[in-house]
Amino acid sequence: LHLLTQKPLAVSVKLARHMVDRAAARGLTLGVFENVRQGLFTRAAGWAVAQGLIGDPQMAVMGSVGGLWSPDRIVADTPWRHQKLLAGGGGSIDIGVHQFHLLRYVFGEVAWVQAVAKTFEPVRRDRDADGNVIATVPANVDDTYFATAGFDNDAVAQLLWSWAGHGEPLEIPGAPAFYGSEGSIRGEQLVSERGIRANVIRYFQEHVSDADRERFFPLSLADPFAIQQLDWLRAIEAGTDPETSGREGLYDLACAFAMLESSQAGRRVTMEEVLDGSVDRYQAEIDAHYGA
Repeated sequence: LHLLTQKPLAVSVKLARHMVDRAAARGLTLGVFENVRQGLFTRAAGWAVAQGLIGDPQMAVMGSVGGLWSPDRIVADTPWRHQKLLAGGGGSIDIGVHQFHLLRYVFGEVAWVQAVAKTFEPVRRDRDADGNVIATVPANVDDTYFATAGFDNDAVAQLLWSWAGHGEPLEIPGAPAFYGSEGSIRGEQLVSERGIRANVIRYFQEHVSDADRERFFPLSLADPFAIQQLDWLRAIEAGTDPETSGREGLYDLACAFAMLESSQAGRRVTMEEVLDGSVDRYQAEIDAHYGA
């Protein structure tokens, strides 16, 4: 059957590649429900960079520490998220695929990743309205990561995430931010040496071509979920891949697992190593469990 699956596609790169290869061999349409792609900011930022409004890509920054699930809440009341064999990883996989999808769409393909991933809270807890602990679950996946990614075009990105962290949460003002040789996109503010200073979304809406507008927002749809569903159905009809194809999902997942593999190996890892399986120390346990 044709399939539109939620991110992160699979719990290891090897298993994700198996899904992609099987779909291709059977002529089936495999899509990943990664609606970050259809969001207005993503489209606007990607368009602005493609138009050369900030020049050649150089630097990107995104991420935060703490928040709704910090320091030790069971994330989204779903204990499986903290179990390696069920989730693959923690925030690195749950959040990392989204971050890398945005980075890849706006700045281009990732070449390498160097990262540290940690489990600061080995037990996650659920509490009642009075703060009493009513459930606990052991966590054997990361709750925090700090990573640097390098791109094929020599740009570099710094990304981080933590749903640990006691005390006050930390947001990076203006993130996600993208810097180029002629300007920047900081939050939603576009500043270009071409004399442009504007909200990037409004500037995009005012200057995007009719052809691109229809491509990005078919049938004048604005809801990312509706756009992605339509794209997948049209791909089935045409016998092609949707924009957020299984292969796109595979690459996002490989970038996310690259953080965990880098942390295990204590070195920078290339995307080639992660995709071909020559670096898989972290994932080996998962693949062995599922007989991959």
